[in-house]
Amino acid sequence: MVEARRHTATRASALCLIAVIALGACTERNRSVLFDGNFYPTRERAVDRSERAVFEVTVRRADQGVEGAVAAGVHGGTGYCIRNFGSSEIEWLSAIDPATVDTSGGRLVLRGRCVTW
Repeated sequence: MVEARRHTATRASALCLIAVIALGACTERNRSVLFDGNFYPTRERAVDRSERAVFEVTVRRADQGVEGAVAAGVHGGTGYCIRNFGSSEIEWLSAIDPATVDTSGGRLVLRGRCVTW
């Protein structure tokens, strides 16, 4: 009798763990933001560690659409500034006009400076 209860408790714990992992995977996918119906992975980083306000955003899969890639880059830059400085104001150091940006190699690189108080 005790062995049956222990076996049932183990199964219940395993099912709860599987459910938590599955929900975590769904939540991560829902955090992806689409631009013009496409997902553009971005990577934001400081250009120089001594001056974190100047940053660079690299957007992959830019060949899916220039407008969407630029929007994803602006979104990534805004998130970078909010996380690091608490402000979404950006002075763009590179062109962000879809008509003039370079997306050669399927990548788009934007540079900006977070405006701090």
